[in-house]
Amino acid sequence: MRLEAKKLLFDVRQASELIESFVRGRSFEDYLHDPMLRSAVERQFEIIGEALKRLAKTDPEVASQIPDHRRVIDFRNVLSHGYDLVLDEVVWGILVEHLPTLSATVLQLLAS
Repeated sequence: MRLEAKKLLFDVRQASELIESFVRGRSFEDYLHDPMLRSAVERQFEIIGEALKRLAKTDPEVASQIPDHRRVIDFRNVLSHGYDLVLDEVVWGILVEHLPTLSATVLQLLAS
């Protein structure tokens, strides 16, 4: 794996870990009532999506090993450009249901 791909995967890993640390011990209600928490989580998802977008351009073979990487990029686009369309329930659902799988996949890729 090329160095640039590893750097981008590291960025995804770091942003994922930050999201996990931000919400550890927090409920969806906490998330709803804390604009700083919502902003922090959304920003890290933007970083994840941008890193995967760059990875798809520079090393499509590695990007293809990440399930739904295109959907992650699309989610980043909504966060960045369609901020008025962002639903807190969707963001929370993604971080609960999909972030752990993404994190595990990225860790496996970095270890290989």
